[in-house]
Amino acid sequence: MKQTPERKTDRRTLYTRQQIKDSIFQLLKKKAFSKITVTEVCQLAEINRGTFYLHYLDMEDALDDILSDILCDTSSVFDHVFCPNRAACTYPFCDKIQNNEKYQLLFLDDSISGRLLDKLADYYKEGYVTYLMSHSLLTFQEAEAIFYFQMNGCLTVNKIMLRNKCPDWRKIQRVIDGFIRAGLESYLIRDQRP
Repeated sequence: MKQTPERKTDRRTLYTRQQIKDSIFQLLKKKAFSKITVTEVCQLAEINRGTFYLHYLDMEDALDDILSDILCDTSSVFDHVFCPNRAACTYPFCDKIQNNEKYQLLFLDDSISGRLLDKLADYYKEGYVTYLMSHSLLTFQEAEAIFYFQMNGCLTVNKIMLRNKCPDWRKIQRVIDGFIRAGLESYLIRDQRP
């Protein structure tokens, strides 16, 4: 059976996709994502609609690409919360949001919250639930519920901190991390070997 060769992304394609995403960010400064149209993005990016649709199926597809960009190099929840050297640990997703105004636009847009949670689940749920089930006596449903509880809570806390312009979000992050770690540790089975 003949395999389809992997399509290489050339510089022009990368540039056009970035122009589209940058235009979406510009429009988010003025309105909610749900109110942004392909026509507005095309006008701002100085491309025609055909070019937009060559790269994306619709606005939701473009948003999915943006969210993938944000999450592509983030660490898992367990890698962050159970990091042995706390001084060297970061949670890149939170760092990206806190340190990047354009990402904050996405994060604070209530019409994007559900998509963001879905994307986080795409990236982390399987590993999180599998790890938790293999290191505890929790069922799949229990581990999955803990995952969604934690993700929703963290998203909400970060939104509140951004909206209130919290001056010391790292301190709050450490408190939340400690709370999560203590809760998870109460379920983890410890190896009793010396």
